Amino acid sequence: MKISPYQPDQSGMAYSVGTTLDRFINLKQNDFPFASGELSQLLRDIALAAKIVNRETNRAGLANIGGAFGQTNVQGEEQQKLDVIANIRFMRALSKGGEVCAIVSEEEDAVIDLQNNSGKYVVAIDPLDGSSNIDVNISIGTIFSIYRRKTPLGQPIQSEDIMQPGKDQVAAGYVLYGSSTMLVYTTGFGVNGFTYENSLGEFFLSHPNIQAPKKGGIYSINEGLQNEWEQSVKNYVDHCKDQRYAARYIGSLVADFHRNLLKGGIYIYPATTKNPSGKLRLLYEANALAFIAEQAGAVATNGQKSILDLSPNILHQRTPLIIGSERMVEDYLKITKQEEPSYPS
Repeated sequence: MKISPYQPDQSGMAYSVGTTLDRFINLKQNDFPFASGELSQLLRDIALAAKIVNRETNRAGLANIGGAFGQTNVQGEEQQKLDVIANIRFMRALSKGGEVCAIVSEEEDAVIDLQNNSGKYVVAIDPLDGSSNIDVNISIGTIFSIYRRKTPLGQPIQSEDIMQPGKDQVAAGYVLYGSSTMLVYTTGFGVNGFTYENSLGEFFLSHPNIQAPKKGGIYSINEGLQNEWEQSVKNYVDHCKDQRYAARYIGSLVADFHRNLLKGGIYIYPATTKNPSGKLRLLYEANALAFIAEQAGAVATNGQKSILDLSPNILHQRTPLIIGSERMVEDYLKITKQEEPSYPS
């Protein structure tokens, strides 16, 4: 009888094809000797809420939960019915687990103090990014950031627990609800992606140790706003066209970012005359994706500084976001500073 030895993957750890999210989290717990299991449980809570939102998303056309809710959120944006549903689902999951002391949500005006002074973590979340696309069956997502609280346990939360720079994140991730549902996250030890298997109700490791290509061939920007851009941004877009890059813009941040992360590309949402401070939110959109990008070998900047070095001043602070393959972001920064790009046509 011939017996072949088992070959581990390139990362050196023997993950089988059937590695579930729970099993993977258990295997990685030793990365967090200080966490005593709370961070692992928090990631499981987020995964559970994502499963529920996935179910609601898949039945949106049948259950009359698509379309506008009839109210606006703190951003002045019209809430969709699924925005409200996703916010409720994640709030419930995060509040019942016991690991979280406070939540910052795109859908809430103020910080949600859970009155759990023994909770070690603060979660900032966009429960449903791109939800206006649900009515036309386009991919949408959830984005989350996790921070350790700064103040001692047992005391009420303070502003320093909430207003932390992205470099202080202990974990971040996103869920993409599309042709398949994926959960991608990092805890500062690389980026891993898990695909949801509906019949088994489990996330399985499908994209271990994601590494972004250093250079890609995709640029993602809303060209309908070009009359509101600075000339330097127009110059970079002209450069992309000269390089014959493909223009791909879905309008769901998670979907655009996910594609570029895997295939190589750059996502740009610059300052405009209408939104001179940018449009994307720092605490629960830009920070999370920047942490993931940098762990995968990509780059994230506001055009002046690394996103992860920005210190928030207000809860729903906005920022320009330029994020993607390292060489493409480098070229963006060179061209917008009126320098020559780093590589020839």
